[in-house]
Amino acid sequence: MAVAMPLMLAGEQGMFHFPSADEVRTQPISRAGNEAGWPFSVDDGILACVWSGGQKVVMFLENMPSDQDEDDTFEPRRVIVTTDPMQLTIGNMAYRDLFRPAASVEERIRLVAPFAAMGQRLCDQPAGAHVGNGEL
Repeated sequence: MAVAMPLMLAGEQGMFHFPSADEVRTQPISRAGNEAGWPFSVDDGILACVWSGGQKVVMFLENMPSDQDEDDTFEPRRVIVTTDPMQLTIGNMAYRDLFRPAASVEERIRLVAPFAAMGQRLCDQPAGAHVGNGEL
């Protein structure tokens, strides 16, 4: 309890905290028509800030395809949006096809960096915030 008290007073979550839906911060994002630096393989999705392992993590989730029926089950692919090369590569192995092809890890970091910064600003919003497109 003594160890957890500073975290609770600071409003932070511990290592084993499982976030609820009302804690997640989200912002819809989409590719501009001529945007060359878009790092994702889909043209739109949701940037989200969630708690994982005692820290805020920025993620990108794809939207449901427009040709999919509303009644069908949809499990969106998701990737961690970070400039940490280990998390960017190893942490995203399951859905790495959600990123557009990149010649190197360095190129992927360069493409993702602006979205990681935007995601960190999203993490600064109050828990449960839903920010409109282009507000950050």
